[in-house]
Amino acid sequence: MRNYKKNESRSRSLWNDAWRSLIRNKAAVAGGGIIVVLIILSIGTSWIAPYHYMTGKVWDNYAPPSTSHLLGCDFMGRDVLSRLIYGTRISLAVALVGAITSLLVGVVYGLISGYFGGIVDSVMMRFVDIAWGFPTLLLIILLMVFFKSTFANLDPGTFAWMMSRIDSSMGGMFFIFIGIGLTSWLYLARLARGMTLSVREKEFVEAARAQGAGHVRIIFKHILPNIIGPCIVQEMLQIPGFILYEAFLSFIGLGVDPPTPSWGIMINEGYRAMRSHFTLIAFPALALSLTMFAFNFLGDGLRDALDPRMRG
Repeated sequence: MRNYKKNESRSRSLWNDAWRSLIRNKAAVAGGGIIVVLIILSIGTSWIAPYHYMTGKVWDNYAPPSTSHLLGCDFMGRDVLSRLIYGTRISLAVALVGAITSLLVGVVYGLISGYFGGIVDSVMMRFVDIAWGFPTLLLIILLMVFFKSTFANLDPGTFAWMMSRIDSSMGGMFFIFIGIGLTSWLYLARLARGMTLSVREKEFVEAARAQGAGHVRIIFKHILPNIIGPCIVQEMLQIPGFILYEAFLSFIGLGVDPPTPSWGIMINEGYRAMRSHFTLIAFPALALSLTMFAFNFLGDGLRDALDPRMRG
């Protein structure tokens, strides 16, 4: 009984040490706070935003900040603050879908490749190497050009027409999800494969094999819990890249469909009047930068807290 309590207190102290290390990191705490605020804004957008993102009056175009429009209005008289709040949903949706896709596909792919090894590992990783050879952003741009051009005019009732309808109903987000999802898992697959190659040789895995455990049980019961922590930390550090991809695609006209609010579209609209109305580009650029910094700071804090080698 004493040994059990001792081991239990030791395991708790490890998690307590990680938690204390995380909350001592002021940058990570600040990043986590910003992310919580963004989540609240994205969930309660309809109640928090002063106006709908399409609401605007022609005579209010380029209106300066005032009591009725705290951040002013854009060239169509639409409230900038409301569009910034609605744009939060776009960025967090891309971050969530990209992270989930990367974790599910990349970790499972890397687990299978690293566990079985041999010809299976060689074939699977050669495919990853080929896909890794293409610049990620360029590949996403080519995918978006293909989607936007191929699914433009289609016969009703076809599968492609249905996909186009889904994309239109989501404001152009569906094809962005596909483009980022097809490329987001590559790095995580290599990371998971490398850690699996190390963990599969451990004594507890050999003991599970000796007891007659099957491949599926060994992979998901014994190996996955030992590699999922670093994978989650790495995924947190990849999220700013997903948000940046969406903003850049929307900026060049390959992202969400106007008038769906996106920080990339707002930056595109703001730079045209940057000399006379600098705030139109400053506010969405600041929101984008703060969001990316928040995820980076939180990811760094999680890495420092969960990796004993990173602790002072």
